[in-house]
Amino acid sequence: MLNAITDVPGVLVGHHHRVGDGWATGTTVVLVPGEAVAAVDQRGGAPGTRETNLLEPENLVQRVNAVCLSGGSAYGLAAADGVMRWLGENELGFPAGTEPHQVVPIVPGAVIFDLPRSAWGNRPDASFGYAACEAAADGPVELGTVGAGAGAQVGSLKGGVGTASEVVDGFVVGALAVVNASGEAVRLGTGEPFAADHEVDGEFGVARWPGRPGDLSSARAKDLNTTIGVVAVDAALSKAECRRLAVAGQDGLARAVRPAHTMFDGDTVFALATGERELPSERGRIGEASRMVSLDTLCSAAARVFTRAMVRGLLAATGVPGLPAYRDVWPEAFKP
Repeated sequence: MLNAITDVPGVLVGHHHRVGDGWATGTTVVLVPGEAVAAVDQRGGAPGTRETNLLEPENLVQRVNAVCLSGGSAYGLAAADGVMRWLGENELGFPAGTEPHQVVPIVPGAVIFDLPRSAWGNRPDASFGYAACEAAADGPVELGTVGAGAGAQVGSLKGGVGTASEVVDGFVVGALAVVNASGEAVRLGTGEPFAADHEVDGEFGVARWPGRPGDLSSARAKDLNTTIGVVAVDAALSKAECRRLAVAGQDGLARAVRPAHTMFDGDTVFALATGERELPSERGRIGEASRMVSLDTLCSAAARVFTRAMVRGLLAATGVPGLPAYRDVWPEAFKP
């Protein structure tokens, strides 16, 4: 186990970003070459999204080929065009003709607001999405100031990309979060993340929490925001059941930052079910109840892994000019 969303069989992750010389932005792609049933839950007052209506349970398409997460605000939605081009070249998508190449890739996506981190006009385009697909792999996932987290900010600190996973009842549940919230993720008087108690097996890499206020005098004021991410599971779920996973992911987000889902956040969580294993499905009311209990167990796990991914993204980030990282403000946390 890698403690990453890529622990879910069939899920790949790729980053592409530019940092330095007037750039601090990027794109992250969660790629499912074998397709996955998908859903989404969006909260807050400032979303930047693509193809989310398609994921409503009553609508036609059941499966997606990738989820595109990007910086660049609404401009960054263009990164998904590159994801579509890569998928089309690899003949992956919804069949739209009789030939293998006649497909329409299904790529929902969401963006964060990170425009102040880069010179105006420096933002992800289709080339970022294509390059992220080229980099996608099922191994360890790079954390921190990478991909869509390159320009992220959480409260007074640098944000970033985080991931986590766990096994529950034999199912693998994973999450990837791009941490870019209006709210704070840390008790500024002590340096302890709000969700410090969610740590599993020392994954946060902190010897001790500082227990002192941090000097944030160099931090710029927070602009607009939005945390985005993906929860994935190897269970076979319907779109409606996937939606419950996405809702649970939002619960995990709210454990990690305060406040969450504000008018200035467009918090968006996607859910993917790759269908490797079936939930209990006996006939009758007892069987239905058993399935709902199993789904509820997966939802509880989804909230936990999303919370842990949020904390890992915060702690792994490295600072950029005008925006210190956690490790810049409380360096003693990482010393033996």
